[in-house]
Amino acid sequence: MEKNIKLSDGNIMPMEGFGTYKLDTQEKMDTAFKSAYENGYRLFDSAQLYKNEDLLGNSIKKFNIKRENIFITTKIPENKQGYEETLNAIEESLSNLQTNYIDLLLIHWPIHSNFFETWRALEDAKIAGKVKSIGVSNYHRAHLELLKTQAREMPVVNQIENHPYLSQAALIEYDKSQNIVTQAWSPMGRGSVLKDEVLQSIANTHNKSTAQVVLRWHLQRVVAIIPKSKSDKRIQENQNIYDFELSDKEMEMINSLNKNQRNGDDPELVYEIEHQYPTHK
Repeated sequence: MEKNIKLSDGNIMPMEGFGTYKLDTQEKMDTAFKSAYENGYRLFDSAQLYKNEDLLGNSIKKFNIKRENIFITTKIPENKQGYEETLNAIEESLSNLQTNYIDLLLIHWPIHSNFFETWRALEDAKIAGKVKSIGVSNYHRAHLELLKTQAREMPVVNQIENHPYLSQAALIEYDKSQNIVTQAWSPMGRGSVLKDEVLQSIANTHNKSTAQVVLRWHLQRVVAIIPKSKSDKRIQENQNIYDFELSDKEMEMINSLNKNQRNGDDPELVYEIEHQYPTHK
């Protein structure tokens, strides 16, 4: 199985990245970043909402990592959407991350206000070379269909909450039909799926952990993943998912676990209330 995927704009993105959500001190970031990098992670996912872009930038500099050796994702929050606001936010992210370009920039959540203007800012930032690839996060099909009416180019990635209890099969199939790579945040449902008996049984069959089975399930559906952990052992474990394969029957067993159960906010709700920013990933 390939560890990288070619995006529709021609750029290459690792299928498995490292999530930095809740890494809120330099010590936590340094420890996790060092472990992740040494264990083969090359994509690091941040966001202005996480308030840790500067911490990630410091870690990259501290460990003397060549910029071309890593793939950085970050996101524009709701309160900085709008054409000029977004361009200013991009400059802020570049400064925080201590880099002159972002590999993948996402709109964090869809809201009514400045819906098209925000996307136009991403398109222009890409033309200016400040961003390599542009995408969205937490967009439903309706959001993408609306964006299509005015976008000069469509997102290459849609990062969504996705795990066995929220399989999002229809949205993933739609993304594929539009040449959009689906990337799963909370790929293990914030741990909610790890004690599932079906998953534990499959894990025992392969002599793997439940987490490894879930991550493998994502990859076999061609869904990119950004698991996060502060534990060196789990960081290593989450990378050790390329030496086994789930059968068609096992894949279907996992697919059947769907409950449409969210651990984060529903993007439709965020889209409707627009200015009332909830606490979310």
